Amino acid sequence: MKDVRKLVALVLTPMLLPIISCGRHGESETYYLIATNTNLAYWKTAAAGLNAAAARYKVKAIVAGPDTYDAQAELRELNRAVAAKPAGILISVADEALLKPGIDAAVDAGIPVITVDSDAPSSHRLFFIGTNNLAAGRLGGQRIVEKLGGRGNVIFFSMPGQPNLDDRLRGFKDVFSTHPDIHIIDVVDIKGDARNAFDNTEQYLTQTGVARVSAFVCLEASSGKVVADAVRRQKVTDRVVVAWDVEQDTLSEITDGTIEATIAQKPFTMAFVGLKELDEIFHNKPKSLTKDYSVDAFSEYPVFIDTGTALVDKANVDVYAKAAAQH
Repeated sequence: MKDVRKLVALVLTPMLLPIISCGRHGESETYYLIATNTNLAYWKTAAAGLNAAAARYKVKAIVAGPDTYDAQAELRELNRAVAAKPAGILISVADEALLKPGIDAAVDAGIPVITVDSDAPSSHRLFFIGTNNLAAGRLGGQRIVEKLGGRGNVIFFSMPGQPNLDDRLRGFKDVFSTHPDIHIIDVVDIKGDARNAFDNTEQYLTQTGVARVSAFVCLEASSGKVVADAVRRQKVTDRVVVAWDVEQDTLSEITDGTIEATIAQKPFTMAFVGLKELDEIFHNKPKSLTKDYSVDAFSEYPVFIDTGTALVDKANVDVYAKAAAQH
């Protein structure tokens, strides 16, 4: 009789394993990714990473946020997400001062929050996943110095106040600080509308003499194509354009020669790893979500997960174009 019981146990055990292994997740387990300008190809790539992770872990993923650059609207989406009581939230921070209270409220409500792409280090978010934006700015700055021979005027297109863009600008300034003949003439606030980059490029291309602009740097994804277009329309071939991210149009402009280089990020990876980390945290919650784990030498959590950065130019553009076509 004992042998029969053992045999039954051995037969049933493999049948029970799938039930046990699936019990970790449920259909109600939902993770949010919140950002601005969600219509950009960059965020569609991030959404693909989020959905790939959700499919693997058999959970629900939601991308929320305005399709324009609107930090107030992003805050409203964050508040809606918190009210839905999800398993976790990923957020790209358009304005740290504005969004910090909302992030803290989410954490106080027991919802783990991880920042991706753009950080809010003063908030109670657990950690940041994304680009080392300071290092990325330095990488771009080195290319500008090389192409200008250490002398010239530079225009930046950005959205001042967005943490990741400010870090990139600081990286460029770090490099330029050792090249006193390179001057930053203006940091144009495009206000989330690439047309402002186009209009300002056209204006600056008309300036001559000591005011002549030698290089245009786009610190976010949407400006590169339109700046290149403005340069081409005026048939200018002696200006340096550095873009950001690897949208197909940007890669085509590098092949064409209008854009000198772009800085590649990995939004797919940010969102994929972000959901994976939130899933682990949700199922193994720490004693406190509000603790500053950055000063805990025995913490389970990092301060920062660097998803990688690369400079893309004519030498390697085909590799990135092929990968973009596949996805």
